[in-house]
Formats: sequence, structure tokens, C-alpha cells
Amino acid sequence: MFALQWRQQTRASSMRYQGRLQDWNDDKGFGFVIPNGGGDRAFVHIKAFEQRTQRPTDGMLISYALRRDERGRFNAIAVRSASATKTVTSKPKRPPFTARLPHVLLGACALLCILGLWIAKLIPEWTLPVIGGMSVLALGFYLHDKGAAARGEQRTPENTLHLISLLGGWPGALIGQGLFRHKTSKSSFQAMFWLTVVLNVTAIWLLASGRLSLPH
Repeated sequence: MFALQWRQQTRASSMRYQGRLQDWNDDKGFGFVIPNGGGDRAFVHIKAFEQRTQRPTDGMLISYALRRDERGRFNAIAVRSASATKTVTSKPKRPPFTARLPHVLLGACALLCILGLWIAKLIPEWTLPVIGGMSVLALGFYLHDKGAAARGEQRTPENTLHLISLLGGWPGALIGQGLFRHKTSKSSFQAMFWLTVVLNVTAIWLLASGRLSLPH
């Protein structure tokens, strides 16, 4: 029985189909494909594309093989673009310069600097525990989001990651970005992330200098 099921699955995965992408979520990197002529739709993850010569979009014609996951759901594998009839000659997008930064080193140095300022009593007493705690929280969220992206599961909203950074978790976020190679190549995310860093550092400086005080 097991051998028969294995042969059927192998034969099914070797067959190729054509269909169009539907409900593609570019931020999360997944969507679904509806086969031409009708039939069950299948889950498509961006990692299933064999050659990423162009960014997937809704309505894109693709060819693919099928495989069932452990829950019996159809997943598209060995995905290829079927709509491109000529070689794509456009240059790939260059990642932002922030992708080349030593994120782990920057995050670790930031925590050490904050520790030094805290010991010297140059920043409020609550600063170190808040930034340390939020950094641990940020590290956990980045690890979870990276795993969710790999498994095609529901992702952590980017606004949540930015809020954690704004509230002091940006050193841990830097370490998470570097350790897990996550969110470092997305220009829009990096721009907002570094804005949260500037805002948080500015707020701490204003509080430490007495130019700003927390409400009692």
C-alpha cells in the first residue's frame, strides 16, 4: 500500500501543469495557482521558483509540478515562468547598502555602548533594562518571522517589528537581521527601520539632557 502511494505521488510530481498565479502576496512571498482548464488550486511559495528572472505577480502564467504536503494539501513545486518567451536581459535590483552592513556587530556594539552610558549614569536608569528586554523580544520576533517565511505561514506585520525597534529593541533587531539574514535586502523596510533607530536615540538623548521629561 505504501509503495503504491509512493509511486502515485512520484508520478503526480513528475507531471507538469500550467496555470495562473492568484492572490499573490509579494511581501510574504506566497500565493496560489489556478490550473488552466479548472481544478484544485495549489499553494505557491517564492522559493519554489527554479529561476527568479522576474518578480511573481497576480495573473502570471507559470508551469509547475504538484506535491501534497503532510496535511494532504497541494503545493506547487519546480515552478517556472511560462509567459516569458524571451530571455530577460534587465539587470537584477541591487540590494540597499544596508544589506552589506555588519548587523550583528553593530547591534552588539550598540548594547555595549548603552551599557557603558548606563554605568556612567549618562542615561536614565530605566534605559538599560528597557532596551535589553525589548532587544530580546525583537530577536525572538525576527526568528519567528524568518521561520514563518520559510514555512509559508502567517508573517509578523512589519509595523510590529518597527514598533519594537522604536520602543528600544533596535539593537536586538540588528542582531536578528544579521543572524537570520532577514529583512536586510528590502529597501522600504530598512528605511523605516533606521528611522526608528534615529527616533529612539534622539528620544533617549533628549531625556538624558533634560530637554524632555516623561509625564508623571
